[in-house]
Amino acid sequence: MAVSGGADSVALLTVLLRLGYRVEAAHCNFHLRGDESSRDEEFVKKLCKEKDVPLHLIHFDTATYAEVHQVSIEMAARELRYNYFEQLRRDIGAASVCVAHHRDDSVETVLMNLVRGTGIHGVCGIRPRNGHIVRPLLCVSRAEVEDYLVSIGQQYVDDSTNFVDDVVRNKIRLNVIPLLKQINPNASENILRSANHLSEVERVYDAAMEAAMERLWHDGTIDISELRHEPSPQSVLFELLRPLDFSPDTISQVFDALDGPTGRRFVSATHEAVIDRDRLVVSELFELPRPLRIPETGTYVFGEVCKFRVEEIDGAVVSREQDVATLDADRIQFPLTVRTVQQADRFVPFGMKGSKLVSDYLTDRKLSLTDKRRQLVVTDACGQIVWIVGHRTDDRCRIDSGTRRTLVISRLPV
Repeated sequence: MAVSGGADSVALLTVLLRLGYRVEAAHCNFHLRGDESSRDEEFVKKLCKEKDVPLHLIHFDTATYAEVHQVSIEMAARELRYNYFEQLRRDIGAASVCVAHHRDDSVETVLMNLVRGTGIHGVCGIRPRNGHIVRPLLCVSRAEVEDYLVSIGQQYVDDSTNFVDDVVRNKIRLNVIPLLKQINPNASENILRSANHLSEVERVYDAAMEAAMERLWHDGTIDISELRHEPSPQSVLFELLRPLDFSPDTISQVFDALDGPTGRRFVSATHEAVIDRDRLVVSELFELPRPLRIPETGTYVFGEVCKFRVEEIDGAVVSREQDVATLDADRIQFPLTVRTVQQADRFVPFGMKGSKLVSDYLTDRKLSLTDKRRQLVVTDACGQIVWIVGHRTDDRCRIDSGTRRTLVISRLPV
């Protein structure tokens, strides 16, 4: 279990030992509070020695981690400790990781999420179990924890930063909750009771959302008309996009734009959502490498996307494979270039006489806007498109009865 040396973790450690559980303690020194961090570490060492509890101790450079990962100090400490706890749990074969959140922590979390903006999941408080993390003290208050420790004569240490209203949780604990208790002395209990009721509602909500997502989500595509027929389309969209790192504000913008012009694009840290006529197309963000220059025959790697093999064969050879283009080698000049489609690109589709915009051709093929942006073409030394990769070659370099040499371009997996 996690033991910081504070009242909550010391009380939980004592209770678990009295109940006969086999416990090993883990203490994280985040080096954020100078001498106080060292004091806490020494206290935990002494406590575990007195109670004959194995102790696992780790030191973190939390400030550097926060800077490198561009997260707050609070988030950095959270990520570091929970990653460590899970690794340690696996290493020692523990069934669970116990942490000492209590009832007041759950109330603070509800209020924090309400202030920041949240869906139903954010107003249900802290869960008693989340995977291997268990929180046995959520049924008791901080005051009850302290009273228990006084009753058994057990010492603990205080984190002085908990008494400074410099972060959101402390502001809520020190300022907001006392004000709410002036309005109603039972404010904390009532908030927690409401959160527990909402936890039951959450189960109904989750079941309905799961069914809706199964109806609507088709390989990253959402039919806008079908979405509109849901009882709460904005909630469904929120649950679809929230796991893909879209913020609540961005999801609201997507929803407001559903009936607008095609082509609107919204991005999260990991994904993009594009309105494509009557559909919303969601896919992972994908940055193509820079154009690939092919000076002669051979095999060339196009970043982590694919590779191209270019070879010449005597005589006329025709392939109908989707990822292979066969062209008249005498009608093509090196170097070739592999790149994405540009706005004004034109080509003469095989079997036709007049030219056509590549974008129009891809639209006729019913490619989504996302797929159109990612579409690759191969051009020759003159900038003429010779192949829309995976689709169609240019008629001007077709194989015919006069072909003496065939240029074969193959797209291969990396």
